[in-house]
Amino acid sequence: MAHVVVVGGGIVGLAVARELASRGSRVTVLEKERRWGAHQSGHNSNVVHAGLYYKPGSLKARMSVAGNASMVAFAREHGVPVEVCGKLVVACSADELPRLHDLAARAEANGVPAKLISATEALEHEPHVSCVAALRVESTAIIDFPAVCEALVGELAEHDLRLQSPVMAIRAVTGGVEVLTPQGVVRADALVNCAGLHSDRVARMAGLTPRATIVPFRGEYYEMTRTELVRGLIYPVPDPTLPFLGVHLTRMLDGSVHAGPNAVLALRREGYRWRDFSFADVTDVAKFPGTWKLARRYAKTGLEEVLRSLSRKRFAASLARLVPEVTEADIVRAEAGVRAQAMLPDGSLVDDFLVESAPRQVHVLNAPSPAATGSLEIAKHVADLTRSVIE
Repeated sequence: MAHVVVVGGGIVGLAVARELASRGSRVTVLEKERRWGAHQSGHNSNVVHAGLYYKPGSLKARMSVAGNASMVAFAREHGVPVEVCGKLVVACSADELPRLHDLAARAEANGVPAKLISATEALEHEPHVSCVAALRVESTAIIDFPAVCEALVGELAEHDLRLQSPVMAIRAVTGGVEVLTPQGVVRADALVNCAGLHSDRVARMAGLTPRATIVPFRGEYYEMTRTELVRGLIYPVPDPTLPFLGVHLTRMLDGSVHAGPNAVLALRREGYRWRDFSFADVTDVAKFPGTWKLARRYAKTGLEEVLRSLSRKRFAASLARLVPEVTEADIVRAEAGVRAQAMLPDGSLVDDFLVESAPRQVHVLNAPSPAATGSLEIAKHVADLTRSVIE
């Protein structure tokens, strides 16, 4: 029986641990925080994505589509709240129609159930929306991802799960790895790095030189006070020249409506507020050449995101493109999230999942959205790689 140490107790790390355990491995999970899913897994929109945005054939596309089905099934089996509500992607002007049609074609290529509908038909789903046409996506769901993490922990009760156990050092040894924690050394046959915001640092600690560096982006959310304006999920047509989807509206399981996120550079890898600052993290970002190349490429967009971060009026105006009745008075600040975005030295963002391996090691270096959606499928892929690095 192989012993595998998994670094990171977010949804991907826990799903990987569960998959390895189901294949007969003995598992140790090391999480530096006091609770499971403390960062990206517990600070997101709680949407189970359908898989329509991603390049056909990519890991993102395959794992999102398959993950949509497996995540909903897992939630229902384990009593985790989930609702398959569908969503609207709306074209707010005629010049967005070609992109909406391209998105419909991509949905078809990926096997995502989606249908182009008229503005009148869109009003049947969302009476307050403003659009010239929309794409109705049926398989999108809302879920409680922290509850999914707890369900995964429940399935690992017979294994070694350690909170408040940060990794301090990693050493390759004959036939395995040794991982130093404040509680002592963990020796295992293999290591799987699912450390999210710190995945590149863990990889370097293990002796790798990862192709990508993690640059943290904070996504800020507001909560709607007039929840009657939104029935489900309303998304804009994404601009393919920009790296993020744009602000959208999401009705949560408890009936609240979240608006966002924007995307601004975080001043700390776990920087959920502007005042959260780490000199070491900022220095790493400033020294990385990709940061400045990205900044030059998206200077105007970046400035707009910062201004929207600082101005509730601007944020509300972005939402009013989707639902014109939304005003500044209708939104209040909500909890933010931080996205672990892998970036290459040329300033390009790693679009797909990125996993690198070495003898006795597997490193998940980029697992952005839809990682939570596809976590059970990512786990199968990582477990296959883990077996190959041990054999």
